[in-house]
Amino acid sequence: MGTTKVLKGPSTSLKQRSLERRMRMVANRATSFEDAEAWDLEFWQEKTPEERLSALVAIRREVELVEAARGMGPPEED
Repeated sequence: MGTTKVLKGPSTSLKQRSLERRMRMVANRATSFEDAEAWDLEFWQEKTPEERLSALVAIRREVELVEAARGMGPPEED
């Protein structure tokens, strides 16, 4: 079995980052919504609390980037 080289830094090309991301992806083809929910629950229960928190932070960052790109900016706080 080979090793995975994590590619980081400004010299990393889009092609290299895309390849690295594809190597980390996990997918499932569900036959129903119930099947999808069961797979999703099992997937996240196998993750550590740190991995789950890291995923949440990454998703939030992505949402902020999309909102900023659309000119929406982050939501205002009261």
